[in-house]
Amino acid sequence: MDPLDIPPAEVLRARQKLVLDHFHDEVRQDWDDVLATFPHPHYEIVPTMTVHDGDAAVRGYYDETRRAFPDQDHEIIALRHSSDAVIVEFWLMGTHRGPLGKVAPTGQRFRVRMTAYFLFDENERLVCERVYFDTLTMLRQLLRGYELRKPSSWPKLAKAVRGLLAMSGTPDPRLADTTPPDLRG
Repeated sequence: MDPLDIPPAEVLRARQKLVLDHFHDEVRQDWDDVLATFPHPHYEIVPTMTVHDGDAAVRGYYDETRRAFPDQDHEIIALRHSSDAVIVEFWLMGTHRGPLGKVAPTGQRFRVRMTAYFLFDENERLVCERVYFDTLTMLRQLLRGYELRKPSSWPKLAKAVRGLLAMSGTPDPRLADTTPPDLRG
């Protein structure tokens, strides 16, 4: 697909409906309906350089994130179309009520601005949701419950930092090993 060719309006409307249904079903935590939007579920979480590929891996991702943030929700800011994607800017919000990896729940709320690229193949099938956000903004909000001036908070904070460091592993090569496009046109 030529990156300068924008599909007809009816294709863009169909893509947009699928993406909005996907968002709605995620909030409802209806994982079967969310996964039905893909022929093969595939998420790429760029800030953590992780890929969740296939039904079981994506369900594991949902389970982990909703255990940590059972009230996770979003507010859409903007939705845009490109030749092969729907791009959604949104606020993601939730309360840290369960473990996030090895980080114990802090009870803190977060609100982080994000962008998700919903990528479509040449047959108009959703093949990837690629998410970008600032992890430092989220972590700052989650860890603000620790009172740094109180030595009694230091052990919990140290444990949280160790947990965060344990979550940062080797970047998935599908995200790390990229090739620049040929833009000579």
